[in-house]
Amino acid sequence: MFDLISNYHSKLLDAFWVTIKLTLYSGFWALILGTLVAAMRVSPIPIARGIGTLYVNIIRNTPLTLIIVFCSIGLYSTLGLRLAAEGPDSISQNNFRFAIIGLSVYTAAFVCESLRSGINTVPFGQSEAGRSLGFTFGQNLRYVVLPQAFRAVIAPLGSVLIALTKNSTIASAIGVGEAALLMAEMNENEAAVLQIGAIFALGFVILTLPTGLFFGWLAKRFEVAR
Repeated sequence: MFDLISNYHSKLLDAFWVTIKLTLYSGFWALILGTLVAAMRVSPIPIARGIGTLYVNIIRNTPLTLIIVFCSIGLYSTLGLRLAAEGPDSISQNNFRFAIIGLSVYTAAFVCESLRSGINTVPFGQSEAGRSLGFTFGQNLRYVVLPQAFRAVIAPLGSVLIALTKNSTIASAIGVGEAALLMAEMNENEAAVLQIGAIFALGFVILTLPTGLFFGWLAKRFEVAR
């Protein structure tokens, strides 16, 4: 096992760095998109609620592999959509960015539902108080409801981020050079399946365990007393 780590240490670091970047970029965009969809789901406008509900139900029940492969084959290869300038590494750059889009779109549905559960914990009287002060729906959501909702769902959002870290391995389906793709390459070249599996399992534990502990600490630090 240690010989494998020594032989592949630079590739392992590069692969897990790509996994980290996929997680961070996708988590950022998923948080923004998920917040917008959550706002639509609690909107007083019926068509906005319908679109939000449709988005969550469709995306949450669609396999992530299908979404990422559609982004690469459907948007990139078939429709010719480009997210990176032409160059020697344009294919890998495009695939990396389409993987971020696929992961963000998929994860946003789970962020939305976590956030909506947090919105439901905010007492109705506070929303009424905001409206009595003349706040619009957007102002009420931005200044009264969402700050409390985010504090209530720190731990669930941490779980979504951990799931996103593990889901980033699906990006290997379109050739993004993250951990799962290197694991497949090592399995082809080395006769040490168990050791290779242990190396990558350890790598993901190192990534996800501190994340869970950090979000658990944040949840206790900023929890809302009801």
